[in-house]
Amino acid sequence: MVELSVVIPVYNSEGCLEALHRQLGEALRGIAHEVIYVDDQSTDASWPTLCRLCADDPSRVGLRLRKNVGQDNAILCGLRRARGAFVVVMDDDLQHAPSDIPALYAGCRERDLDVCYARFKVLKEAWWKRAGSWLNGKMAEHVIGKPKGLYLSAFKVMRREIAEAVGAYAGPFPYVDGLILSVTGQVGQLDVEHRPRHQGSSTYTPGRSLLLFLRVATGFSVWPLRVASCAGMVCAVCGFALAVFYLAEYALRQHRVEGWITLVVLHLIIGGMILFAIGVSGEYLGRLYLTCSGKPQSSVKEACGGKAP
Repeated sequence: MVELSVVIPVYNSEGCLEALHRQLGEALRGIAHEVIYVDDQSTDASWPTLCRLCADDPSRVGLRLRKNVGQDNAILCGLRRARGAFVVVMDDDLQHAPSDIPALYAGCRERDLDVCYARFKVLKEAWWKRAGSWLNGKMAEHVIGKPKGLYLSAFKVMRREIAEAVGAYAGPFPYVDGLILSVTGQVGQLDVEHRPRHQGSSTYTPGRSLLLFLRVATGFSVWPLRVASCAGMVCAVCGFALAVFYLAEYALRQHRVEGWITLVVLHLIIGGMILFAIGVSGEYLGRLYLTCSGKPQSSVKEACGGKAP
């Protein structure tokens, strides 16, 4: 019986895979485990490297997707194939130390948690990435009920039941941490080291951080629609107040009101709010359409390894 499954999305990490493979073997010695690498259509030699590594170890499985679908979709693909009583999710760049897996696994089991996140003492990332993580964390507190102080790390251990519930999501816009917090509140964290990248630079850009913000905002609540509605109400109240002010100005002082500047400003404000509301509504409608149309999350092109599904 497999006790621990490790799911690792892989993208252009050719130079990290051998060290990652070796360190996983050392860290998980004595634990019945499997490692599932999900290659998200890497453009380097990651897939041939995975095939070679998995061929030498029957506990390693490699899955190659037909197209690049993003980290969360790749993780869901791996979760659906995991067989362990506990499932680890981690990155492929060795910033998440395999040697910390036993501590996270023990913390999840001994503290009776459904999910145990790794909390990094010092984040070795660019300032804008830390700022983006902080902003998305604050958003998650209000939208998906993230406990204050909980760091939503990509490095985590979860029970099989949680992995199955998260893997059951069939929509085209998954957010793994949001799905986890929608399923359980029994979550905790453990302090670990955040190591420097083994190779290359992060592919996580400010644009991807913004897309994550929008995915959290529109994927788990109607909060943006309420913001648009409130902004429309504020514009209406301001317009009404301005009309009353000008009427009073004319009635009491007989002043001629030069209104063209006010009209331009009001048109810009109200027009902008209308376009904003239309854009938010369109985002929801587009997501609804793609979800109802049955757009697949991913498709496995090929597999390798001694126990490949």
